[in-house]
Amino acid sequence: MKPSFVLRNTLRSVDHKGYPAYKGLRGTYQFSSYLLNIHHVQGDPFASPSSLSLFISGKDAGFPQELYDTPWRRTAFQDHLLRLFGKQLNRLSFQAKGSGKSGLLATSSCGQEILERSALQVNPKNGDITACFEAGFPARGRTIDARSLEKMLFDLVPKAAEASLFYKAVCQEDLIRDIHLSDDQQYIREQLPSLGLCAFVANGSILPRESGVSQKPMKDSVPFVSPETYQITLTPPHCGSITGMGIPKGITLIVGGGYHGKSTLLKALELGIYNHIAGDGREYVITDDTAVKLRAEDGRSIRRTDISLFINDLPNGKDTTSFSTEDASGSTSQAANTIEAIESGTSLFLIDEDTSATNFMIRDELMQRVVSRHQEPITPLIERIRYLYDSHGISSVLVAGSSGSFFHTADHIIQMENYRPKDITEAAKTAAKDFPAVSIPKEAPHFPDFVRCFSPNKRLLGDRRVKIKVFGKDSVSINKETIDLRYVEQLADSEQTASLGYAFLYAQLHIMNGKKTLGQVADEIMEQIRRHGLIFISGSSYPRTGLAMPRKQEILACINRYRKL
Repeated sequence: MKPSFVLRNTLRSVDHKGYPAYKGLRGTYQFSSYLLNIHHVQGDPFASPSSLSLFISGKDAGFPQELYDTPWRRTAFQDHLLRLFGKQLNRLSFQAKGSGKSGLLATSSCGQEILERSALQVNPKNGDITACFEAGFPARGRTIDARSLEKMLFDLVPKAAEASLFYKAVCQEDLIRDIHLSDDQQYIREQLPSLGLCAFVANGSILPRESGVSQKPMKDSVPFVSPETYQITLTPPHCGSITGMGIPKGITLIVGGGYHGKSTLLKALELGIYNHIAGDGREYVITDDTAVKLRAEDGRSIRRTDISLFINDLPNGKDTTSFSTEDASGSTSQAANTIEAIESGTSLFLIDEDTSATNFMIRDELMQRVVSRHQEPITPLIERIRYLYDSHGISSVLVAGSSGSFFHTADHIIQMENYRPKDITEAAKTAAKDFPAVSIPKEAPHFPDFVRCFSPNKRLLGDRRVKIKVFGKDSVSINKETIDLRYVEQLADSEQTASLGYAFLYAQLHIMNGKKTLGQVADEIMEQIRRHGLIFISGSSYPRTGLAMPRKQEILACINRYRKL
């Protein structure tokens, strides 16, 4: 560690030299209230920006320990500080000018969801803060502009840090509000199992989003109001009593006309696995955090998955207890997605008719009469959904707008009308009596044992420079092999996609051995992250931005979509 004046002197000594001279700046420097770490220096002004971090001792930062003394409080606390730090950096970015990325100051950009991120970490034992950011070291052409970098590191960065990472400088009221919100969200989440619920949607929630490319709440939207039959009141520790719709465990069907809010409600439930920031409108939309959105996914690869719960006796004689394909159909892919979701430990399916394969979902009585059961290899979900709940405790929330086949099977039926839910269970059940119910097989089906063990890819083991590239939330490539994640719809941030890429590679290099099941592999990854943090699985030797916490469900989804598994 060196005093900050050494950094200043070094900067002045390399001014107007070739850009590679910046490499000599790497190291740790003591400023008045923090340590500045220069971890990685970009090769030229047009390359990816340099990686830096600030280390502030808990004593200097001054934040009371009760703000981060539980896991959910710490995540909310880190998120709050990161948003403040990012806002300050954005305000000061590019005040130093030059070629390429000269003058850039940036850290992770947070969305509506509150996620554990590598960009800002707080030590729960002593309150030490590590805040990571990126900086574009200034240049004129490819000649060092050290005076501009001196301005960034000795003027702009200190301003950003002092305004956002010290208790005396932040708005304490806003910070405490966010910590209390996390307490209330955690309280509701913990109450769901004991109340027999799989989700809760508070009255007054704003579910519609601003647009297809914005997750901000839509202005002038209809606030959510629970039907009386599903209305419950909870008493979180800070916000007082809160009333809303409790969705019971079991099979819940959401129906209604087009554009009345069915899919909007389901989408809110999908992302209710995460806590949301104050003002989002979905702060108190809380879903079982193991919930998985199921859909058809034409063209995905499947490796040794037991889909016999849904598909048997294929005409080509292919074994469906260990099924593999490079190009799954809609029904086959949704069957595999369902089995893999069960393997991941989910206790709630979220399904939208619009994105499902019809022949996987239903097979009505007339079709059963015309095409006999022994001629159809697919056993649709409607014939298994009750078994999955009664025998394995897996609830389902389904959105349907064109088929009433699930009326007979559903425990609860909710109609969305102008974004307002109505309980129509009794009326729908009465109407359904006039229509034949789908016949359900009486014999108990074979249930998968999930003993799938894979050896690591030898090419990855022998490659010391594996390249991971992230394409938003859509995909991640490992070397040149792309893992398509477009239809893993509960990913909320591209930084989660990056984490999935590193988690997959870590599993290949350190965990998968042909003996551990995929479930055990995912559990071990989660345990390593819990113990050592996201940076550990990335293999980075220094703290950095760019990673956000995924769930076990998404880790398994990523591994299962690797075509060379």
